[in-house]
Amino acid sequence: MIPLLMLCADLVLRNGKIVTLDAAKPQAEAIAITAGKIVAVGSNAQIAREIQPTTKVIDLGGKLAIPGFIEGHGHFMGIGQSKMMLNLRDAKSWDQIVAMVAAAAKEAKPGEWIVGRGWHQEKWDARPVPNVNGFPVNATLNAVSPNNPVFLTHASGHAAFVNNAALKTAGITRDTPNPPGGEITKDAAGNPIGLLNERAQRLVTVRRDGQDEKAVDLAAEECIAKGITSFQDAGSPVDVIDLLKRRADAGTLPLRMWVMLMVPNPLIARDAAKIRAIGYGDNHVTVRGIKKHIDGALGSRGAWLLEPYSDLPSTSGLATETPEEIEQTAKLALANGYQLCVHAIGDRANREVLNVYEKVLAGKRDLRWRIEHAQHIDPADIPRFAKLGVFAAMQGIHCTSDAPMVLPRLGPKRAEGGAYVWQSLMKSGAHVGNGTDAPVEDVSPIESYYASVTRRLKDGSTFYPAQKMSRMEALRSYTVENAYGAFEEGLKGTLQVGKLGDIAVLSRDILTIADDQILQTEVEYTIVGGKVVYQKGR
Repeated sequence: MIPLLMLCADLVLRNGKIVTLDAAKPQAEAIAITAGKIVAVGSNAQIAREIQPTTKVIDLGGKLAIPGFIEGHGHFMGIGQSKMMLNLRDAKSWDQIVAMVAAAAKEAKPGEWIVGRGWHQEKWDARPVPNVNGFPVNATLNAVSPNNPVFLTHASGHAAFVNNAALKTAGITRDTPNPPGGEITKDAAGNPIGLLNERAQRLVTVRRDGQDEKAVDLAAEECIAKGITSFQDAGSPVDVIDLLKRRADAGTLPLRMWVMLMVPNPLIARDAAKIRAIGYGDNHVTVRGIKKHIDGALGSRGAWLLEPYSDLPSTSGLATETPEEIEQTAKLALANGYQLCVHAIGDRANREVLNVYEKVLAGKRDLRWRIEHAQHIDPADIPRFAKLGVFAAMQGIHCTSDAPMVLPRLGPKRAEGGAYVWQSLMKSGAHVGNGTDAPVEDVSPIESYYASVTRRLKDGSTFYPAQKMSRMEALRSYTVENAYGAFEEGLKGTLQVGKLGDIAVLSRDILTIADDQILQTEVEYTIVGGKVVYQKGR
């Protein structure tokens, strides 16, 4: 498509395979961007007329260019913060984690907090001894760090493990009751073992001030290096939103943020109208979602299920907020023009959220309220997503990462019928997005794309392959669908004239290469608004 008015381009990409995801013009050789927006898409010869001496020209050498990846559900500040603490993601045992804490304690000042994130008891080589329902007790942690409080967040973010020094700062004893929506795990004698599940984490206040600016820098650097041009942030308080706006004003926010406000209902009622923002700072910050949690994570057995866990029949998980509380939030979201975005992982959690949406929306359409994760859905509830217009904000990488524990937790019948049922949802007419839930998983879109199109586990097996996405479906889930899920399809998600010049250039053609080559793909360029914000090797 060549516009009637030709302008000198700021940036031209030429000699590439440009997959636009625009049905009217699905592929091109070249693209031109002026003043942050796409002004022409076509052949090399057509776009050549846009080039002037001031135009930056990049020869793609046949490489694949696509709309910039949109991270559909992640925790932006969490990515940055995770780089300033112990990385426990690759730990193979509890003893290895204790050793990492011991080394940190030797370097820490008296009373300084030792924090880490990423442990997952189901991914260790063996269960710790002793343990309570597979979780360690904190005796060895107390031995290596008797004076420094320790707070180690589970990979899911839905549980934490602490030592006695941290319990002491919070005043937690054997007599402390469980808070609403949380659990202080105790041994047979009634003593806390150090595991704080779901809302029990909030009983401990970790003090690490003055790191927010650095967290923004680290998170942004990580995202743009992986081709992400827009990031849908799954819940931030007002002070973080204000920080992102300041960074946008200063021109030091290199990617676009779509943020879900996460504050208690009384503050939503008081402040939501004035906080809401669309396209702030040249389309760098939008705040039009509200985030809530109705349950926890499968790994910590906090996901709320219709029936008990197969591997622990004494529990069906936790409701971290009641349906009545979610309904109150829903009414506030409706009154203030927000999308409601509720974390729901278990089948009971998904059903309860759908029930609330059905009641509050009462036939209203195209509000694009979301369920974040939608990991385990009862088959009877799958058609309700499309019927109610609910967007399923899912994460492909969670499927292959969590699969080894899904069967023990749910059993084969529930796993096959409702676990990560992307095709079932799409065939019913629902919109399905993609993402990583970083820092729960690496923020890499390539890794989540690979998981989405293969559902292949580390042992080579495939987790219910009938639910795999096609290559094009997976690409759309990371671009077109995520833009739709944020009411931003008029700005991004496809490469069309008039839309934002947000592009990722890849080293390999992920639409055609063999499955085993996808993970070898690298990002060559990340372009936001016609500006190269990342180039490999520079």
